[in-house]
Amino acid sequence: MLIGANLPDVDVLAYLWGPGADLAFRRGWTHGVLALALWPLALSGAMLLLDRALRRLSRASLPSGVRPSQLLLLSCISIWSHPVLDTLNTYGVRWLMPFSGRWFYGDALFIVDPWVWLVLGLGVLLSRLWTSTRPARLALWLVLGYVAAMAGSAVAARSIARAEMAAISGAPVRRVLVSPVPVNPFRRRVVAELDETYRTGAFRWLADPHVDPASVRLYPKGDRGDPMVARAASTTLGRRFLGWARFPAFRVEEAGHGRLIVHIVDLRYADRPGVGFGAVSIPLAGHSEVMSSENAY
Repeated sequence: MLIGANLPDVDVLAYLWGPGADLAFRRGWTHGVLALALWPLALSGAMLLLDRALRRLSRASLPSGVRPSQLLLLSCISIWSHPVLDTLNTYGVRWLMPFSGRWFYGDALFIVDPWVWLVLGLGVLLSRLWTSTRPARLALWLVLGYVAAMAGSAVAARSIARAEMAAISGAPVRRVLVSPVPVNPFRRRVVAELDETYRTGAFRWLADPHVDPASVRLYPKGDRGDPMVARAASTTLGRRFLGWARFPAFRVEEAGHGRLIVHIVDLRYADRPGVGFGAVSIPLAGHSEVMSSENAY
C-alpha cells in the first residue's frame, strides 16, 4: 500500500526533462483514468512475481498465503486514493488524461495540511501503544469529517468572497479562488479575476466583512495580445507554464541591449516575478528566443 499510494508520483521524473516539464507532465498521464485502470494490475502482478521469487529463494514448500484478489483490492485502494487526495488542494489533477487535459481542483486543503498529518499520526501511534485499531479508525473518521468541513467551507467562502470582492471593486468578478493557507482553517487567500485586473485579499471566517478590505491588492493582468507576450507564450517554457497556470498575469520588462524579459506569474502561488515556484521569466532578444535553465525560474 505504501508503494501504491506513491506510484502515480513516478511523474516526478519530469523534473529531469527541462524547464517547465514538471508542470506539463505532473498530475497528468500517471494520475489519469487510463493509468488508474492499469496501475492496480501492474502493482498486483509485481507483488505476485515478488512473492514467487522470494518463495523460490527460500525454497518454501508450503503454499503461498498471498491472495491475488486481496492484492488487487489493496492496490486499488492505495492507488486510487492518491489522486483523490491530490484533488483536494489548489494544484489540481488532470483526471481525464490522456483523453482530456482539463484540470480539476478541490481548493479544500493546503497541500501539506498539518492537522491531517497530526491526527493520522496520533492514530497510528496510539494504536501501536494500545495494540488496538480503535485510535486509528477514529483518526480516519476525524480526518474525513475535517476534509468534508473544509470542502464545504471552500464552497461557501467562494460565494461570499465573490460578492464581497465585487462590492470592493465596483465591478463584476469573473472567477474567484479561495485557497486554504497553512495551519489556520479559518483563514483563506482570495484571488478574484475581473475584466482587466486581478485582486487578491485575505478571507477570514471569524470577521465581518469576511474579505479584509485593507488586505486587498490589485494586479494588472497584462496584455496577452502583446506581440512579445505572444512570443513568450509560444516558447516551450511558455506553453508548459500556461498549460498549468490558473490565474496568469503578464509583464514585459526591458533588460537593455535590445533584450526583453516577459514575466508570467500564476497568482495562485506567486505575487511577483522571480519568487521561484509559480513564476517564470522568459528572455527574448530580437527575433530569436534566448532561454536558459538558470533564468527560467
